[in-house]
Amino acid sequence: MDEVTGAQLIAESLKAQKVDYMFGIVGVPIIEVAMAAQAAGIKYVGMRNEQAACYAASAIGYITGRPVVVIGGSSDRNQETAGAFQEFPQVEACRLYSKFSARPSSLEAIPSVIEKAVRTSIYGRPGACYVDIAGDMVNAKVDRSKVREVSCCPPPPVSLADQGSVTEAISVLKAAKTPLVIIGKGAAYGRAEGALREFVEISGLPFLPTPMGKGVLPDDHPNCVAAARSRALLQADVILLFGARLNWILHFGLPPRFNPNVKIVQVDLCAEEMGNNVRPVVALLGDISAIVTQLLMCVRKDDWKYPSNAEWWSTLKSKIVANAKISKALALQSAVPMNYYTVFHHISQLLPHDCIIVSEGANTMDIGRTMLNNYLPRHRLDAGTFGTMGVGLGFAIAAAAVESSQNTGRRVVCVEGDSAFGFSGMEVETMCRYNLPVVIIVVNNNGIYSGVDPETWKAMKQMGELTSVAPPVSLLPEARYDEVMKAFGGQGLLVRTVEELRSALQLSLSDWERPSLINVLIDPSSDRKQQEFPWLTRSNL
Repeated sequence: MDEVTGAQLIAESLKAQKVDYMFGIVGVPIIEVAMAAQAAGIKYVGMRNEQAACYAASAIGYITGRPVVVIGGSSDRNQETAGAFQEFPQVEACRLYSKFSARPSSLEAIPSVIEKAVRTSIYGRPGACYVDIAGDMVNAKVDRSKVREVSCCPPPPVSLADQGSVTEAISVLKAAKTPLVIIGKGAAYGRAEGALREFVEISGLPFLPTPMGKGVLPDDHPNCVAAARSRALLQADVILLFGARLNWILHFGLPPRFNPNVKIVQVDLCAEEMGNNVRPVVALLGDISAIVTQLLMCVRKDDWKYPSNAEWWSTLKSKIVANAKISKALALQSAVPMNYYTVFHHISQLLPHDCIIVSEGANTMDIGRTMLNNYLPRHRLDAGTFGTMGVGLGFAIAAAAVESSQNTGRRVVCVEGDSAFGFSGMEVETMCRYNLPVVIIVVNNNGIYSGVDPETWKAMKQMGELTSVAPPVSLLPEARYDEVMKAFGGQGLLVRTVEELRSALQLSLSDWERPSLINVLIDPSSDRKQQEFPWLTRSNL
C-alpha cells in the first residue's frame, strides 16, 4: 500500500498548482507541512513574524501572478468545542477577509480544496484565500489510490469589453479637450504594459501612474505627467482609468481635486468597482490588456491622435518644469544634516534602472515616489491602498528570493522611514540567513513624520519623565539601525553627508554576498514641500 500523509498531500497539491514559494513560521502542527513543501520542490522561507510572512507572500503573488493562499493549522477535530489549544473559529473569521475560506473534510479532499483556493485567488479580481488544516490531519495517512489527482487550474479566462462600449469610449476621448490616462496597479498585475505603451504612443495622450502603476510605462516616458499630477487631475475633462480605483489615493475622483464635470471612462476587471464614487460615462469590463488592444485597434482604424501642439500639453509641460525647479533647489542644498530631497536626488543617480524599489514610510514613501523613477513594470512595491506600515522588508525578501532564484542580476533596494523599519526590522536576520543581498536604506529623521535632535532629546530628559514630555511622534535620536544589520552578519553603514551616502550606496550595490543597511541621518525637521505630494497626508493615517 502506498500511503501518503496530509502534509505530503498539501505540499504536492500546492506544487501541482504551480506554487513555488512558501513563507511562514512553523510550529505544531504545521512543521511537517513546511518540510513536505521542501521535499516537493517548493522553496520555503522562514520568517521572524507571521505578518511579514504574509507580506512576502503577497509580493510574490503580485510579481508572479500567483496570489496568496494562507494555510493555517488548527486544533484536532476531536477536540473541537472542548477548549483545545488556541481553538478559534478560523474558517469563519477568515471568510470576512478572503475570497475563499474552507477546511478539507478529509485527507482525500485536500487536493480539490487547494485547487479551488488557488483558482479562486487568481480568477476575477485577485485576492487571498484561506485553507484550514486540522492538527490531526497533518500526519494522518491515507492510501494514495483513494486520493483523486487534481491537475493545475488553467489561467484565468480572458474577457473582452462590449465592442459598442469600446467605440463609445473612443468617441468620448476624441471629444476631449484635456484628456488624461491614469494607469493603476491593475494594469501592472494584468501584464498590460506592451499594449498600453503602444496605445499611449499612438494616441499621443498624457498619462499619470498611480503609486503601484509606476513602471508599467517608464517614469521618464515623454507622455508621463506625474510631475504635474495635481494640475493634470484638476483640469482633465476626460479620464481613461486603467485598473485604478477612485479611492483616497485618487481623492475619490471628486472636487476640489478633480474637475466636477470630468467624464470617466473606467476599465476594470471587477464589475462591482464600476461607478464607485464617480459614475463612469463608459464602463469597459474585462481583461485590461485585452481591452487596451480593443481601444488600440479603434485608434488605428480611425487614424486618430491627440495633437502634440494642444494647449493642454503646453499647460502640463510648463507645470512639470516649474515643479522640477522647486525639487532641484531642495535637492541641491548642501546643508548637513541632509533633507529628504538631497538624499533621494543622490540615490536616484546611483540606482540601476532595472532594480526593484521597495518603499514604505510617510514622507520617505511620498517623496520617494516622485524622485525615484521606475522603468519596468512590477518593479515598485510599496504600502499601497491600505498604507500599511511594516510591509517593506517582507516585500524585499520576496522580491530578492525571486531575483536570486532566477539569477536575473537585478538589485532589490528597500527604502524605509525609520519608523516603518521598526515594524519588521528583525527580518534583517531572515535576509542574512538566506544570503539575500537586499540593500536597505533607512532615511532616519528620528521620528514619525519628524523627530528631535540629540541635544533636544537630552534637554527633554532633564525636564522630567520622557513619557510625559517627549513628543509622541519622536523616536530615539540617531538610532543605530546599521548595527542591527551588523549583528546578524550583514553590512551596516552610517552616513551623514552626501559623500558618505554616495560611497555607501555604491559599496552596497557592489556587494552580492550579503544584505546591507545604510542608516542615513537627516534633518529631524525635514519635510515635504507644501501641498506637492498629497498621496498620503496625516489625515489619512
